[in-house]
Amino acid sequence: MALLLVLLFLAIPVAELAVILTVAHSIGVLNTIGVLILVSVLGAWLAKREGVGVYRRVQAALNRGELPDREVADGFLILLAAALMITPGFLTDCLALLLLFPPTRVAFRGVLMAAVAKRGRVAVVSGARGAGFGGFGAPRGRTGDGDGVWDVDSWEDDPGGRRRGELGGRS
Repeated sequence: MALLLVLLFLAIPVAELAVILTVAHSIGVLNTIGVLILVSVLGAWLAKREGVGVYRRVQAALNRGELPDREVADGFLILLAAALMITPGFLTDCLALLLLFPPTRVAFRGVLMAAVAKRGRVAVVSGARGAGFGGFGAPRGRTGDGDGVWDVDSWEDDPGGRRRGELGGRS
């Protein structure tokens, strides 16, 4: 993990500066700044367009009663691409554009979903009112171990006596 942080905070900015200086030496400082701005504007437009498309696909999947797992992964990758577009530099912009284009995003989505499946533990349980997220196979509503976890549908029906909308903080 420490190696990853060193890479993120030291190696990538140094590499970005080296590429920017090389490009500036080749095409000039003003042209380099113009290209960086143009790529950022193009990336912002593309991120917005792709984000709206993913939002529509999430809504369609939810309306069909399906879990939008691929769409959520795409949304995360688009959000990551938008963050990379904010970072000035050609290397991060190239990675961001790869994340924004749907054909290349598929490869990144597969890697992301495999990593989440390997590390994550989410159980989906079905009840009389449809599918929802539960506490690792626990019945809907309050779990049996008294930890006060409710699913999305039953958070208003608190057996502990709190008022509606109160999330459990002490006054």
